[in-house]
Amino acid sequence: MSAKLDRRHFVAAGSVALAMPFVSRSAPAQGTSQGTWPSRQIRMICSYPAGGQTDLLARAYGEFISKQVGKTVVVENKPGASGAIGTAEVARAEPDGHTVLCSISTTYIMNRVVMKNPGYDMDKDLTLVSVIPGAGLLLVANPKTGVKTLEDFVAFARKSGKVNFGTYSAGSAPHMTINELNKQYGLTIEPVHYRGEAPMWTGMLEGTLDAAMGSYTAAQSVLQSDRGTVFAVHSKKVDAIPNVKTLPEQGATSKFFTVSGFSGWAVPKATPQPVVDRLAELCVAANNDPKVKEVLATFVLEPAIGFRESNALYQRELPIWIESAQSLGLEPA
Repeated sequence: MSAKLDRRHFVAAGSVALAMPFVSRSAPAQGTSQGTWPSRQIRMICSYPAGGQTDLLARAYGEFISKQVGKTVVVENKPGASGAIGTAEVARAEPDGHTVLCSISTTYIMNRVVMKNPGYDMDKDLTLVSVIPGAGLLLVANPKTGVKTLEDFVAFARKSGKVNFGTYSAGSAPHMTINELNKQYGLTIEPVHYRGEAPMWTGMLEGTLDAAMGSYTAAQSVLQSDRGTVFAVHSKKVDAIPNVKTLPEQGATSKFFTVSGFSGWAVPKATPQPVVDRLAELCVAANNDPKVKEVLATFVLEPAIGFRESNALYQRELPIWIESAQSLGLEPA
């Protein structure tokens, strides 16, 4: 199916594009309700490296936006500090709609909990424009455990006493999931933190982990080699594996298992609302673009949603993320 598309051509394109902005010269300029926006090229700062999910979303949506408004969209990768470096640069930019951030919920929400000074204040410095709700994250067990359901996993964890559970970073959704499962079921699951999903799934392939949690696409190396069994998904069903139940469907009660996380765009706080609205409209319209559809399908993501819907999602999930993050007891770095 589409979610299993070979990602190599995407990664290669992203790596080349790091040094080459997207430029649209063939599309005629199209008027907007603001008339003067955009009056020059748009910088879309991606706060994560080239070739990854966030970068590929930035480039696909940026290409569509460029065609619609007849101006160049330059995607610049400014990774580092869980997205804080690129985000701080956008927060300091002129609030005129010509500098846009593309990042993820870790940057928008988690950094305020795990960093003493990320270099920006989400509430004071940025306006969320449009988001792509997160996909269902998979909980995968090593086949040697015999785990096929959450009930099996809880029984295995109680019998074993210690479970090595992989995450792709401290303070991540998998880390919080472990914490919430420990609290509800009285377990002592040990988080094993990696520097990203790729090395985490390598750990699963090598048999050093009892379980791990991450995206459907990144987990394919494990699933297709029969080195892992999906026993639950976090909060959303995954179309490619419809028979696998969510954690709440299997009895997990934490509020954290109702949040989805997201990827999306933001602009400096004082950007005029008409410009914000127009940019949000373009993000939603891009959902029908063939290249955008292909990237969304590759990462099993939902389409971008509008300004009001995006901010409603953010406000609904924000306190749940913060409460769960604070319960981890992490000291801000």
